[in-house]
Amino acid sequence: MLWEYATVVASRLIGINPFDQPDVESAKIAARGMLEQRAEATSPAFEANNVDVRAQALNLGESDTLGSAIRALLANLDADGYVSVHAYLDRTSAPEAAALRDALAAASGRPTTFGWAPRFLHSTGQYHKGGPRQGVYLQITSSTEADIAVPGRDFTFGELIASQAAGDAAVLAALGRPVLTLTLRDVSSGLSAIRNAIG
Repeated sequence: MLWEYATVVASRLIGINPFDQPDVESAKIAARGMLEQRAEATSPAFEANNVDVRAQALNLGESDTLGSAIRALLANLDADGYVSVHAYLDRTSAPEAAALRDALAAASGRPTTFGWAPRFLHSTGQYHKGGPRQGVYLQITSSTEADIAVPGRDFTFGELIASQAAGDAAVLAALGRPVLTLTLRDVSSGLSAIRNAIG
């Protein structure tokens, strides 16, 4: 708690509003727009190993495997770049997703971050969109198996999470940041397929 207080005080002393998150708000606006429109997800570029592959601000070229799609994403890294993994999954039932960070760091030779989504959107999400254009982004989402309605709203939790992922990807892509979205039809086998594709 002390470091949080110190951060706020230091920010104010150097003239920064520590609560200003303009780029976080842009992702929220995009997510709300997608919920209101009830837009269907864009068609995948291809499917491999029960994983739907989509890309924004990223040329997949002739990619037709998970491995080639991941290599296409990593090819956008420069000497100062980093990889950011956004797992829109249940962290209690799929903790193995976090191991993808180390695998991608080894494969890319670059710093790699991992965040359980959507909760990271208020912290590192601001940096991803408002910071230097150095990152490449791997989103991992899943098809909803058992969905429930959000009380008092006309959408489900699955629709909310899908909209948050799509909204964040759209904002990142609009800023010229490459995004590879892998939607798992089965979480366990999909994560294994991604891990194997990374090498």
